[in-house]
Amino acid sequence: MSDQKRRVVIAGASGFVGQYLRDAFAEEGYQVVTVGRTGDAVWGNTLRIRELVDGAALVVNMAGKSVNCRYGRRNRAEIMRSRVDTTLELAEAIRTAEHPPPLWLNASTATIYRHADDRPQDELTGELGEGFSVSVARAWEDAFFGADLPSTRRVALRMAIVFGDGSALVPLLRLAQAGLGGPQHDGAWVPTRSRLRAGTYHHHRPTNGRQRFSWVHIADVLGSIRFVRDHPEIDGPVNVSSPNPSDNRTVMATIRDAVGRRFGLPTPRWMLEVGSFAIRTETELVLKSRWVVPTRLTQAGYEFRYPHLRGALAEIIAERRQHRG
Repeated sequence: MSDQKRRVVIAGASGFVGQYLRDAFAEEGYQVVTVGRTGDAVWGNTLRIRELVDGAALVVNMAGKSVNCRYGRRNRAEIMRSRVDTTLELAEAIRTAEHPPPLWLNASTATIYRHADDRPQDELTGELGEGFSVSVARAWEDAFFGADLPSTRRVALRMAIVFGDGSALVPLLRLAQAGLGGPQHDGAWVPTRSRLRAGTYHHHRPTNGRQRFSWVHIADVLGSIRFVRDHPEIDGPVNVSSPNPSDNRTVMATIRDAVGRRFGLPTPRWMLEVGSFAIRTETELVLKSRWVVPTRLTQAGYEFRYPHLRGALAEIIAERRQHRG
């Protein structure tokens, strides 16, 4: 296979997942080129992006502003723009390429599903939710699937919270090490008109720290991408999430155990709201019940490398200690 056919284009390669994929595909022998604010092509230069995707074996788009921020007007606009506009630009580059890539995988999010504490949500029977985060996910996937690209198979990766050394797990580890690694409790909180209008207010549900928590080890993000690449019958939305989702209380207890802390103070909603304002993030990230399962992957035969939370956390913490030791 020629270098051109072995080319992988990774957009959003500066993020945690993008960097991991870039290194992994390079080790696999691909020629890896990147698109982003810097890289082999930059956003806005559609002609250069078209040159990169023309004849590529695979395009993977992980671009998008982090949702770990306050959902003010400017951040909301940038969260939406950084996903939809980049996806539309890639679609245009692929549409006009002489030799379009056979496969394009685009990041999406498991947050597209509703708050679920009654049953798991999958690609076949899951119910989409509402609010700002869901509207972003819907627009993202509409931009991805909306273009007419008959020669390119498209798969939207509805990813759960990704765990790895450097991921969203790190602040949870720090909370546990500081003795604050108890469950996060929902509760009443006064909404503002602006947050209700924007769809960013989290409505109280009495979960008592049992809100579901769907997660995936970063090695299984890579494994899922490779599996989809090698199974041409798979297209459309695919949940990238461990087949064994947990809940908030169990996740925090497992993290405490992994770092050797026997006790962790629980956090009520009022404290979460004050703390999230102070560190410029949103309580939805820990209070929404995300109960997602990867039905399409498991039915197709994918075997997760890290199907269970305890094993995944043990491996990540061991890796962190090795790197810092």
